[in-house]
Order: sequence, then structure tokens, then C-alpha cells
Amino acid sequence: MLMNPSYPIYIVSKGRWESRLTSKALEKINVPYYIIVEEQEYEQYANVINPEKILILPKKYLEDYDPYDDLGFTKGKGAGCARNFAWDHSISLNASWHWVMDDNIASFQRLNRNLMVKVTTGAIFKASEDFVDRYENLAIAGFNYDFFCQSKEQHPPFILNTRIYSCLLIRNDIPYRWRGRYNEDTDLSLRVLKDGWCTVQFNAFIQEKAQTQTMKGGNSDEFYFKEGTLPKSQMLANMHPDVAKVVWRFNRWHHHVDYRAFKKNRLRFKPDLDIPDQINNYGMFLRNID
Repeated sequence: MLMNPSYPIYIVSKGRWESRLTSKALEKINVPYYIIVEEQEYEQYANVINPEKILILPKKYLEDYDPYDDLGFTKGKGAGCARNFAWDHSISLNASWHWVMDDNIASFQRLNRNLMVKVTTGAIFKASEDFVDRYENLAIAGFNYDFFCQSKEQHPPFILNTRIYSCLLIRNDIPYRWRGRYNEDTDLSLRVLKDGWCTVQFNAFIQEKAQTQTMKGGNSDEFYFKEGTLPKSQMLANMHPDVAKVVWRFNRWHHHVDYRAFKKNRLRFKPDLDIPDQINNYGMFLRNID
């Protein structure tokens, strides 16, 4: 149990009971989780996932969610509704933090000395939890994408005060909830940073994430296959015009955020913190697997 996370993990999923990449990735390394699905898809998920792991999204979270536009239910409200439910559910378990993940993560990896290696236990989750518990003003942490951490380049173990995507470890007592039909992870990151909190994006620990619009289901079916990426990019620019703008890159619309304003946000250790001198690898070691 030492090598598994102490805080609950939630996967938010829609229309992906066949692929269920994140579910398979966690089961492969024996890490417990919950998966949140909408009621009309429960049977499809229950046919392939242990029903004890499945949570049905209460309709209240769909009805009460703020999509940050005037379109109501004329289109899907995105993943934020289920993410808010995960937040509240974890509080009901008396957890002080919780993990929430997208449903298109194929594996989890450790990047060390320019070698990216898939992990076989939940040790990286436990190590991340112990790290965030050192600080009194750290609000969100998470793993970087594998395609942003090329092994031929040098990377620090973590990046301070940037956006956290797709695999997030969130402190439960911060005064926020998810909002927005799109880009809700960037919006949440910016709101905590603007209020003086810190975020940590781990490079030492990596998620192998499917890129936008490369899988059926989720936001791809809800939005991107139908309307492209301009509406989601524009929404973030409307939310945060002081730091975000819409740009055309790689043959599609993107948002660009300037995080330089948050360099002044500095991590603060908790009072009377005692950090052991010895290195703790949480039982991780390199091994060749045939």
C-alpha cells in the first residue's frame, strides 16, 4: 500500500468504454480508482469495468454547472461537471487532496537522467502526494505530457506556476470549482495563480497522453470533430484577456497564455516541516522486461 496513492483517483469518461486507456493503465499497475460516467452509458462501462469502481454523475452537477456562455444544454457542457463531482466526492471521503484524470492516458512514466521508463506501480503518485504535502500554498500539481519532455533534451524535475492538464492532483480546501465548457483546466490553473497560489507540473513523472482530436469519444465527439478548436481557444481568451490570446499554430487554432506574471508566486514550506536527508525512490528501480 505504501506504493499506491493515499488520495482518491477519479477518471472522467464519456463514450470511451471500448478504449478506456486510463482505466487500463491504472489497472496494469494495480492502482485503485473511480471512473465517473453519465447514467445513459453506465451499462456499457459496467460490462468492461468492475461496477464497484463506477460512479454515475448526478444530474445536479450537469444542471448547476457554469459553462461560461449562454448556450445552456444546446451542446455538451464538457468534463467540468464530472470533475466537480469528483471534488465533492473526495471531500466526502475526508481526503485533503484528490486526483482527477482524462480518459485517454495510455501509461505513466518516470523521466530520470534522460531515460523515460514506464512505471509498474503507483509509486510516482505516492511520491507526488508526499511532495505537495510539504507546502502550505500549493494548490494544484500534475504530470507533464510525454511529447513535451523529449528524452534528448534537459528538463528540470518540475516547472513552477504553469497550467496543469489532464492528470491533476488538487488540494480540496481551495475556494474554487471547475467552470467553462472548454479549457477548464487552464482556467482553473490561472485562477489559482492569479490569487497567489502555486502550481507544480512534474517532469520527473510523465503521462503518455493521446493528443487532441486523435480519439473518438470525450470532447472530440462533443466539440472538436464538429466545430474545430476555435471556440475553446476563444473562450479562454474571453475568460483571461490579460494573459491569454488566440493564435494559429500547427494548422489549427490554439490559445496562448503568458505565465510570466506568476513567477513571483513562491512555494512556502509548512511550518516545522521535517524533510529526511536520505533519498527516497519509493521502491522504484530499473529492470529489463522481456
